[in-house]
Amino acid sequence: MEQTEVTVIGAGITGLSTAYWLKRKGVHVHVVETDNRVGGQIQTQRVKHYIFETGPSTGAVSTPEVAELMNDLAITSEGRCQLETAPDAAKRRLIWKGKRFYDLPSGLFSGITTPLFRFSDKLRILGEPWRKRGNNPNESIASLTVRRLGKSFLDYAVDPFISGVYAGNPDKLVVRFALPKLYALEQGYGSFIRGSIAKMKEPKTERDRLATKKVFSAQGGLSQITQAEADYIGKENISLGVKDVRINPEGNGWITTFIGADGQVQQLQSQWVITTCGAYNLPELLPFVDKKRMDDIAKLVYAPIIEVNVGMPDTFGGDYCAFGGLVPTKERQKLLGILFPSACFTQRAPKGGALFSFFLGGSKHPEMMEKSDDEIKDIVTEGLHAMLKFPLEAKPDFINISRHQYAIPQYEVDSEQRLSAVSSIERQYSGLIIGGNLQDGIGMGHRITQAANMVKRIIKPE
Repeated sequence: MEQTEVTVIGAGITGLSTAYWLKRKGVHVHVVETDNRVGGQIQTQRVKHYIFETGPSTGAVSTPEVAELMNDLAITSEGRCQLETAPDAAKRRLIWKGKRFYDLPSGLFSGITTPLFRFSDKLRILGEPWRKRGNNPNESIASLTVRRLGKSFLDYAVDPFISGVYAGNPDKLVVRFALPKLYALEQGYGSFIRGSIAKMKEPKTERDRLATKKVFSAQGGLSQITQAEADYIGKENISLGVKDVRINPEGNGWITTFIGADGQVQQLQSQWVITTCGAYNLPELLPFVDKKRMDDIAKLVYAPIIEVNVGMPDTFGGDYCAFGGLVPTKERQKLLGILFPSACFTQRAPKGGALFSFFLGGSKHPEMMEKSDDEIKDIVTEGLHAMLKFPLEAKPDFINISRHQYAIPQYEVDSEQRLSAVSSIERQYSGLIIGGNLQDGIGMGHRITQAANMVKRIIKPE
């Protein structure tokens, strides 16, 4: 039986970042992963002269921990892993309405002149600072938006934003869990506008300023990050391609049992064990937990996503200098949105060409997962011509389809029960930490920050 101080379940960005920081602090750690590779949903592919992602496409430098990790990786990887942030020109967000994309307003003038919102709702914004704060802790994102901003802002700003981030339904997602910072603005300051102004005026430390909010990737793709972490952790400390992982308490520690890639039963004994896998994996992984609490965790709903990457050798003069375009539910289209990775990062497409990432499915259209590859290609090709305005003679260099049945967790009204169950289990079983995207946010920044916080629970800050 192998001895280690900490066992980490899952070699996605959360698990690898946790293990990376633990090793940096001198802690012996071992990572266990059922897949045959590291990275989880993060996987960078290369086809011809294109570089694309088949999972998460970008992150945001939303917390100091993100910047610190990337700065650290640049050193430990001897420069092989370098942060790349999107240029200011790629800040443009587009929203589909009618038969074309419009810029999402970014200032007062564009906010007044945009055709996306009703004139009455544009005027309504002026009264936002004086509206009463909500008193429903489980208010949906849709309800909050209509109450404070108006229906057209829900339809043509918030709904497509939620599709882009959560692939979710704003009528079901609860603000307090899905957008906690927005919830805090209203509850703490009584207004989004007043709260945002107050937050801007708050003094910031040098460390706070590391959180630039910029969109980021790594030079060469996001897999450079997870591979750099894995290289530092060491292949001798990572077990890939394992099966039947089970965790059980024993004495003052934990025993993790699994069948290794060689078919042999292996065991790890550790003082701490950290899970970073999906909620749906936990019933088998933690067999000692009672059914009631486990059901409260495992019933978490995940939105399915189909991501289709398309490489175009020629842009035919089209203007694709933007982060991407989102499609409101109200427009009744088959696509959730289209990202423009080659406008954000270098080497994503050959000179004169462009890379696009199309997204379908989500919690509103899970039936998309049943469509064949040919049907998906037909939908994407239609979007290429009708939405991106490519001429009919334009032919892609490649079309790559990736399907993710459990893509994005939906923080709905049952989140309170899930978080309560997690806290209760961790209090009862010392040395067990339940992490992963079942709590604390779904973005890369959230995952990296959660990893840093879990490390602090093991190694108390001085």
